Amino acid sequence: MRDYTKFYIDGAWVDPVAPKTLDVINPANEEVCGKISMGGVADVDKAVMAARKAFETFSLTSREERIDLLERIVAEYQKRFEDMAKAITEEMGAPAWLAQRAQAAMGIGHVQTAIAVLKTYKFEEDRGTTRIVKEPIGVCAFITPWNWPVNQIACKVAPALATGCTMVLKPSEIAPFSGYIWTEVLHAAGVPHGVFNLVNGDGPTVGAALSSHPEVDMVSFTGSTRAGIEVARNAAPTVKRVHQELGGKSPNIILEDADFQRAVTGGIASVMMNSGQSCNAPTRMLVPGKKMDEVIAIARAAAESHTVGDPNGNSKMGPVVSDVQWNKIQGLIQKGIDEGATLVSGGVGRPEGLDKGYYVKPTVFANVTNEMSIAKEEIFGPVVAILGYETIDEAVKVGNDTEYGLAAYISGGDEAEVRKVASRLRAGQVNINGAGPDMMAPFGGYKMSGNGREWGDHAFGEFLETKAILGYAAKVAAE
Repeated sequence: MRDYTKFYIDGAWVDPVAPKTLDVINPANEEVCGKISMGGVADVDKAVMAARKAFETFSLTSREERIDLLERIVAEYQKRFEDMAKAITEEMGAPAWLAQRAQAAMGIGHVQTAIAVLKTYKFEEDRGTTRIVKEPIGVCAFITPWNWPVNQIACKVAPALATGCTMVLKPSEIAPFSGYIWTEVLHAAGVPHGVFNLVNGDGPTVGAALSSHPEVDMVSFTGSTRAGIEVARNAAPTVKRVHQELGGKSPNIILEDADFQRAVTGGIASVMMNSGQSCNAPTRMLVPGKKMDEVIAIARAAAESHTVGDPNGNSKMGPVVSDVQWNKIQGLIQKGIDEGATLVSGGVGRPEGLDKGYYVKPTVFANVTNEMSIAKEEIFGPVVAILGYETIDEAVKVGNDTEYGLAAYISGGDEAEVRKVASRLRAGQVNINGAGPDMMAPFGGYKMSGNGREWGDHAFGEFLETKAILGYAAKVAAE
């Protein structure tokens, strides 16, 4: 049983202003596995003011000082890597193999990437007699989700530290353990007091207080589009910068000359990984109509190969994060059946032999039309919708026919054609022929998938203001 009832403010673990606790539920067995405190406006104010005070000095640190700090964080993270992976499995149900190889690994990867970028990043540039300077934006508020918990913390905190910002983090109250271990790592690494602060709580209370706080210069939010709209509304009166990475309903276009065994199997696996709880998952598979029967056979076999069960065992898939998510997913699977899609694999209810835990059957629908709920709504579960198309133009049109634009996927044998299709898709990141992740590639979306970019050097720009100093080099120019 984990007891994480203190907040981290100004370099110390402190009690909340008003005691109020929340049980954390292990989604694999539905049992209480820990408790946290739920913060309020007063806690947020203390944390923000600590960050504001720390900004006065931390914003003036040198590149070398910040590189050294980030390197110390990497060293401390490596010591706690196993702890981090186990915490993620316990709090949100990621299978142990996934927590090790991806979930916890992404946390350290973002810090290492920030170090690499920081070593050569240009904070100053002269254009004629004007010097253009990029300076840290100030105090940042981070509101992060439960699906890739430490990944989303690290991809915000690392570039913020690298650019000289200070911050307050509100991790998800559903999966808060990794945020605490992350905070212990930063404390052990010697992050100066007030530079990083943590306050737990829910979105309507702590999230709203952070996004509306007049001493917060920038808010970065990852989560649902619905909640992101509320963050933007709360931030608007203080005209702070708002960065959002929101929902997705990503198309996966498989062209006629693709290797269908590889492309379909890979597409199914990409959705089932993390139990479908990834905003960029390729949940809409678009295939040539005449290949539908072949695709159904491959997809059925691929889905049925994904064993579901105890995340500490050998299962490929663990549970989804909560009863709320489980019920939402079940409702949308039933909608798919009711609206006439062909159920290829899976369906409603828990997988056979599992009567406890928030487990969902790996589910595939075929003969889906883009007007169906399962093609429109972000299910955020292990559910794939297969749609048929007659022409590439139709595939592109259907692929873009969504309010989201986070990611898109294409498979095909003709490199020129694949690239041409990629150029027509309205998405922030396009994956060609199963390409692996790139820590330097900007991540973020078009349309209602958000604004701004994370990862690599593009992330730095989110945390910097631009100042033009006219006449800076006037004497040099005269000579």
